[in-house]
Amino acid sequence: MAHSIVMPALEMAQETGKLISWRKKEGDAVAKGEPLMDVETDKAVVEIESPADGILAGVKANEGDVILVGQTIAWIVAPGENLPTESESPSAATGRKMDSQGSSVSSTSSTSSPSSTSSSNVRVSPKARRLAREHNIDLSAVRGTGSEGEILADDVLALVNASGSPANSTARAGAQARPPAAGPASAATETMSSIARLMAERTAQSWTSVPHFFVVREVDASALLATREKLATKTDKTQAVRITHTDFLVALVARVLMKHPRVNAAWSGEGIRINSDVNIGIARAVEDGVVAAVIHGASAKNVAEIAALRSDLTDRARAGKLRPADITGATFTISNLGMYNVDAFTAIIVAPQAAILAVGRLADRVVPVDGKAAIRPMMTLTLSADHRVIDGVRAALFLNDLADAMCEPEKWL
Repeated sequence: MAHSIVMPALEMAQETGKLISWRKKEGDAVAKGEPLMDVETDKAVVEIESPADGILAGVKANEGDVILVGQTIAWIVAPGENLPTESESPSAATGRKMDSQGSSVSSTSSTSSPSSTSSSNVRVSPKARRLAREHNIDLSAVRGTGSEGEILADDVLALVNASGSPANSTARAGAQARPPAAGPASAATETMSSIARLMAERTAQSWTSVPHFFVVREVDASALLATREKLATKTDKTQAVRITHTDFLVALVARVLMKHPRVNAAWSGEGIRINSDVNIGIARAVEDGVVAAVIHGASAKNVAEIAALRSDLTDRARAGKLRPADITGATFTISNLGMYNVDAFTAIIVAPQAAILAVGRLADRVVPVDGKAAIRPMMTLTLSADHRVIDGVRAALFLNDLADAMCEPEKWL
């Protein structure tokens, strides 16, 4: 039986994916679970495995193509098996291939019906329609520059950039006709990769749609440092991976989240979704932005296990070999900029998660201890919370328990 290879949805609200490379060429034998292709999402380049044993056949997508999620791009067939006909393909009636700017191009000659505005039959790419909805733009005011007047994502963005935030679509249409003011002669525009562009869009969407509030707590990290040194001494000969402060934070945060399920929850259209698992995303810088690699089931793992997983994820993120499971399913995210000498910062929530923890550097500070001035290694934690899911009291109680856990880590680990 033939198995279709489709552009997978690897992220929330993902509409397209970019095919970076084929690991196999048409006619090659492939085994189930063997790397088949690399796909770029808004967060990372992800390695996609073959869903079955067989022969790669019917390849429809080239490297560099940006393709609609769900579009069939190839098949895995048994030796001697014929390819399914177009009518048998689950995406034949709706599949639309995307160009490198996220604009739609019909992948079949007769079955794809064009998108249209309320006042005409002009086609609109899915990305253009989403951008118009996000910026409250009337598509009838947009002049399409695509094939047969199709409205592309760049057409909507050009109108947004030209008009700023006018009160109505008439003003937008007028602004579109006016050339933008000339900038400084020395100014240059940096071309963004699709990962960076999509990350910017998702970040802006979270910041403007999620009601953020922030709770800050300074924590004495003396006990955390002592426990880390103690554990490092015990595992020095058996643990190949160095245990970091982040590894301890992941372990402690995961255990504290078990006591505070609302902080481990998510906002959905139906209300608040309480997650049964604690999966911690660790924000990590890569060439084109930031990727949150996920430690699944972190509350059930010890620090050494977390360190090994974190190290492996970091290496594969840098090499562009992350798998879909590596970047999906996070229920809470930690962003640590302490290694860059940042004292404190606030982070933007990764929707639909309810919170994200921003971690500053460890620094010696003078603090009161038993009524006297003392020097202690202090760390600033900032919790960004979604007020639809978490109120101020819940956020404060979570940070209180996390601070207690950091002061007595051996009781929690």
